[in-house]
Amino acid sequence: MTAPNSSQRKACWDARDQLWKCLNDNDDKAASCQNFQSEFEAKCPSQWVKYFIKRRNYLKYKEKMQTEGFTSTEGPQQPS
Repeated sequence: MTAPNSSQRKACWDARDQLWKCLNDNDDKAASCQNFQSEFEAKCPSQWVKYFIKRRNYLKYKEKMQTEGFTSTEGPQQPS
């Protein structure tokens, strides 16, 4: 695979941004954004698609941790 040129990178990033905006506007309902998802996958190398999906999931998780904080699944710790 050859590296994308600047216009291909811009097209990929624009498709990614449109998909992310759609997902944000539709509470992450992928069915509502299928056309943007298809365009994103068509315009970006598959490795980039995987990376951007992981990146978005990480950013959403990080935002949730910053706003809601961390809650242990073990419950409150008792002093020994």
